[in-house]
Amino acid sequence: MTVSATATVAAFPAVETERVTRDSRPLRLITCGSVDDGKSTLIGRLLWDTKAVKEDQAATLQRDSSGKQNDLGLPDFALLLDGLQAEREQGITIDVAYRYFSTDRRSFIVADTPGHEQYTRNMATGASTADLAVLLVDARSGILEQTRRHATIATLMGIRQFVLAVNKIDLTGYDRARFEEISHEFKELALSLGVKQITAIPVSALKGENVVYDGRASMPWYEGPTLVETLEKATVRSNQTVGFRLPVQRVSRPGESFRGYQGTVAGGAVKPGDSVVVLPSGMVANVKQIVTFDLVRNAAVAGDAITLVLDRQVDVSRGDMIVSIDSQPMTGRRFDAQIVALQPEGIVPGKRYWLKSGSRRQRVSVAPASQLDLKSGKWNAADALPMNAIGKVGLTFDEQAVFDTYEQNRTTGAFILIDPDTHNTIAGGMITGRHSELGGIHKADERVILSLPADLADKLMATEIFASRRHDAEVRHTNAGRAAELLSGLDE
Repeated sequence: MTVSATATVAAFPAVETERVTRDSRPLRLITCGSVDDGKSTLIGRLLWDTKAVKEDQAATLQRDSSGKQNDLGLPDFALLLDGLQAEREQGITIDVAYRYFSTDRRSFIVADTPGHEQYTRNMATGASTADLAVLLVDARSGILEQTRRHATIATLMGIRQFVLAVNKIDLTGYDRARFEEISHEFKELALSLGVKQITAIPVSALKGENVVYDGRASMPWYEGPTLVETLEKATVRSNQTVGFRLPVQRVSRPGESFRGYQGTVAGGAVKPGDSVVVLPSGMVANVKQIVTFDLVRNAAVAGDAITLVLDRQVDVSRGDMIVSIDSQPMTGRRFDAQIVALQPEGIVPGKRYWLKSGSRRQRVSVAPASQLDLKSGKWNAADALPMNAIGKVGLTFDEQAVFDTYEQNRTTGAFILIDPDTHNTIAGGMITGRHSELGGIHKADERVILSLPADLADKLMATEIFASRRHDAEVRHTNAGRAAELLSGLDE
């Protein structure tokens, strides 16, 4: 058959030299980048070469690709992802398409996200649950504004592993200098976002080079891993960075003798006898029993759906959070956050919205503070945020709110804003910390310049608090003499 004969063009399996051990944890990843960079084609090729395409799907693909085959006689792999009629008609990706494939080492859940700016909200949705982002760049056009936008959103969503797939490398004659130029530019961008785990790979999604099979026949100068090899070794984000968290979804009272609090564990672990606190009320109790639909358990961990029974009568309602007594989240009425505006009306200053996080819904007012300029990478002061804008805001609640930072826990640090008039979701957001008025050297919008030894600066920039405010800082390297000269010319 023509397809099977040509599906291995310029590609062959890498030699397996080590014993195969399978990772039981599936990896969630997204592909993102600018329009026509080949995201859907890349995932289609992944599915095809890992044998995730069933016979009936292959037959349908052959039929739908009729008249669209390329010079290699291969089908249009993007049709494996673009399921909406509008997507097929326009040749673009609109909705987030989730697909599943596996290798001998691991299973994967991949989300193909749109490249168009008008569908940024869909890209943010895909990134919100991903462990790793594959950013595609056309080797001919290089890093574009939309590439910067997607890299920034992925970072805001807590993704700290990037794979830069420099696609269509075959159309540049497998130009090594061009690949290295793009890789260097992207690594500078990623480092400015606080991301250090970056793997750059030259690929041809159409030919399958360096996707599942290596492309050393065409690129002998590249000695790194293929895309699949990189994905097999990637790490999964964990909710274990905080203590026990149970957002209460329902209070269960099937009879007078039983009262349980149902929800999905959002972090940490719990066992009978543990002391817990109910927030925001602050009432303390001990865990008496952990019940699931078919048995009584002796422990529960993140991801488990459970009913928690406490040893005393306490006032607990839907929207409350039961947490470990020695590792509690933040409580308060004012928080700082970063958001992505998702609707044409954007974020209107002074307007009050509904904020929904887990099973909680609270009234909140939003005060925009700054907006990210994707061309320069700098945050500029802003009092409103238009559609697709990435901004920093202050949240003021009518009543006590409970959060972890998004960096510590995606579930208890994420939220959406809902327009009370239209009921549209107008923004997705991530909590960065509790709002506090700084004292000491802090005055209005003044800046402080520090001259530090390079090794001390490296340690400071590696801290969590610096990473969370990386966009507020400007770092320049110079020598001690030049630094003293610059500081002497400044106001005290």
